[in-house]
Amino acid sequence: MSNSNSVNTAKPVKVPGSDHPITIERNTSRVVVTVAGQIVADTRDALTLSEAHYPPVLYIPRKDVRMALLERTDHSTYCPYKGDAAYFSIPSGGERALNAIWTYESPYPAVEPIRDHLAFYTHRVDSIEEHA
Repeated sequence: MSNSNSVNTAKPVKVPGSDHPITIERNTSRVVVTVAGQIVADTRDALTLSEAHYPPVLYIPRKDVRMALLERTDHSTYCPYKGDAAYFSIPSGGERALNAIWTYESPYPAVEPIRDHLAFYTHRVDSIEEHA
């Protein structure tokens, strides 16, 4: 008896191209993220990832995030262009800040620069500000 389901268990891997472009650029602004009146992240080393028709996303190096304010969750998602994403909540932000942050800990080669960076959902934090 063969197991025909085993063929479909692999996750699809896609490479960015003209049909689905992804660019990653250094952001020259100071980026500050606040939640519940606290600065959660403050960096001058953010990356801006632009993907296809989606709004650009800021990725902040872990070294510039107050990781002690975060709590890892069991939530995960998969992107065929970037890989598996792990999530963090910000307990001080309450229910709104559940799974407020995602990170690609083992990103695919095309987006390797975002390794060791975190991205914040804009609607789950108080603010993400860019300063000159």
